[in-house]
Amino acid sequence: MKLKVDRHANTPIAQQLEEAISTWIKQNKPGNGSRLPSIRDLAATHHVSRNAAIEAYERLIAAGLVRSKPGAGFFVADSPPSEHQTVSSPLQEVTNGLWGLFSADETALPLGCGWLPSHWRESDDLTYAIRQVARMNRADIFEYSTPQGPTALRHLIQERLRLLAISTNHQQIVTTSGSSHSLDLLVRLLLEPGDVVFVESPGYYNLFGLLHLQRVRVIGVPRLADGPDLERLEELLAEHRPTLFYTNSVFQNPTGGTLTPTIAHRLLQLAEQYDFKLIEDDIYADFQHTPSARLAALDGLSRVIYLGSFSKSLSSSLRVGYIAAPSSMVQRIVDIKMLTSISSSRFAEQVITTMLQNGSYRKLTERLSARLSNHMSRALAMLKRANWDVYTEPTGGMFVWAKPPAAITSERLSELADDWKVTLSPGHLFFADHQPTPWRRLNVAYMQDPRAKGFIDSMTYQSTSTTKLGSNNAGVNS
Repeated sequence: MKLKVDRHANTPIAQQLEEAISTWIKQNKPGNGSRLPSIRDLAATHHVSRNAAIEAYERLIAAGLVRSKPGAGFFVADSPPSEHQTVSSPLQEVTNGLWGLFSADETALPLGCGWLPSHWRESDDLTYAIRQVARMNRADIFEYSTPQGPTALRHLIQERLRLLAISTNHQQIVTTSGSSHSLDLLVRLLLEPGDVVFVESPGYYNLFGLLHLQRVRVIGVPRLADGPDLERLEELLAEHRPTLFYTNSVFQNPTGGTLTPTIAHRLLQLAEQYDFKLIEDDIYADFQHTPSARLAALDGLSRVIYLGSFSKSLSSSLRVGYIAAPSSMVQRIVDIKMLTSISSSRFAEQVITTMLQNGSYRKLTERLSARLSNHMSRALAMLKRANWDVYTEPTGGMFVWAKPPAAITSERLSELADDWKVTLSPGHLFFADHQPTPWRRLNVAYMQDPRAKGFIDSMTYQSTSTTKLGSNNAGVNS
């Protein structure tokens, strides 16, 4: 496959690749399932960056022309869309949208990822808890958990919620296999095809796919530093009647912003006025030093369904999350959980229970939150020196939503990322409509790595050189 790419054109390289591959597929009509070049081969053959190749394939996947098979590569879709079809392929958009973080280059630094570095993980307390569970009861290794989750763990979660001023009891809590599992259960329970759901934009990309799979209409509400844009929300509520509104309350993914009490109160008033439920995703709660306003605390779990998780702070592999919901919903959530997964991992639940009981989990998160706060302040200073725009300045958490200097084109950004062996998350994935954007999610836990420092610092030289060149040209022209 030989494609025409013009490095001097105004059209971004990724878009040129997307259009060229799309044209090649339509003109040559290769057999369904035909293999396409790998990211590495596509980049090398056409002398473009890997990030540009990744973005091109993501766009083709979203358009329904290409499918990705993890570990196998990229292939022509079984049923490419006709020119008159309106295409929606949310499963591929989500499952493959960030595949480049895992498969493009294992030696690259995943600067845009959503998890902590492996070397940050503390294994001693976790190993101790695992050994304790293995020694104490063989059933915890081999048998099912209860569908609602162990009573002891739910009591411990109840106490954790009390510290956030969320009044509940253990009977209102259902354990899950992480927050994604929680969202899947709620989407199955609460939504029907054709329902309208409001989401934050930018927001959590994986949720967008879950909603589209349910054939739900997804509408983005702009996320500001202190919460949803209420003015825009009210405009949208005049046009639509959502069943649900999903929000990240603390250290939002990807902006890092935190909900303020004023916004929280007004959001609850609008939910009452327009009769919709709120899903409050609080999976980054353990990274916060001082608790802030929670919708669930203000609402008393009436219209609000609250989600939490232990996976972000403890282990991506040891997946335990939970839902705190109105009493009337609990049995229906448990029923769906039984039908789809029977129960969560009893072993993982008992490990978490052990660490909560002996205090090791609390101490671990205290160390993590302090470390992340330190890295956040250093990351913000680094970005400021390099003339990046920062959407808001988080006080902690993993994410900062930032835009490179205006002088840095998307193609140049990709080239610099390749030069420094850094992999970025495409910004458009964080918008429900996949709108193009120069903004990027950066994970501060990785930003003290020499590769990240070199990548960010290179912007200073690039933007300064461009500015000087523009000034010299302006002097000559005048």
